[in-house]
Amino acid sequence: QVQLVESGGGLVQPGGSLRLSCAASRSIFSFNAMGWYRQAPGKERELVASINRDGYTNYEDSVKGRFTISRDNTENTMYLQMNSLKPEDTGVYYCNTGAIFSTGFRALGLWGQGTLVTVSS
Repeated sequence: QVQLVESGGGLVQPGGSLRLSCAASRSIFSFNAMGWYRQAPGKERELVASINRDGYTNYEDSVKGRFTISRDNTENTMYLQMNSLKPEDTGVYYCNTGAIFSTGFRALGLWGQGTLVTVSS
């Protein structure tokens, strides 16, 4: 099983930016798709963005135009660039590997520890 380690979270003011990283323990080139999830306090984990092997991306409506998902196969790393952050973006962010089904991306790998993003003034 590949291990994924999230990093890059922190405290940021509303309107600020952060870039999250998801480092894999081995090559990610073979992965069908990868995705970022977040879990806000008291809420269930939700999919934020996904990217397939060909670079096709998909975003949850609330982050469209503000977040950008990308993957660097040479660095075995996936990223989430988050701009114009809002307090409602606060939560623990997780990455995972998975596949694209007719209903969208579904995580199939092991969950890591996540990285905490707090958007507050």
